[in-house]
Amino acid sequence: MNLLTIFLGFVGPWQVAIIVALVLLMFGGRKIPELMRGLGTGIKEFKDATKSDDEEKDKLDENK
Repeated sequence: MNLLTIFLGFVGPWQVAIIVALVLLMFGGRKIPELMRGLGTGIKEFKDATKSDDEEKDKLDENK
C-alpha cells in the first residue's frame, strides 16, 4: 500500500482544520499568499527540470 494513501487515511476533516488553523496562527494571513506563490514557483521549476531531463534523454535515445 502506498505511504501517502496510508497517511491520508489517518487524516480526517478535523485534523485538516487544526493544521490550517495552526498554519494561520504561525504565519498570519499576509504571509500565506507569499508562501503559496513560492511553493507554486518551486513546483513549476521542478516540473520544467523534469521535462527538460526527459527531453534530453529522448534526444540521446534517438541518436543511438
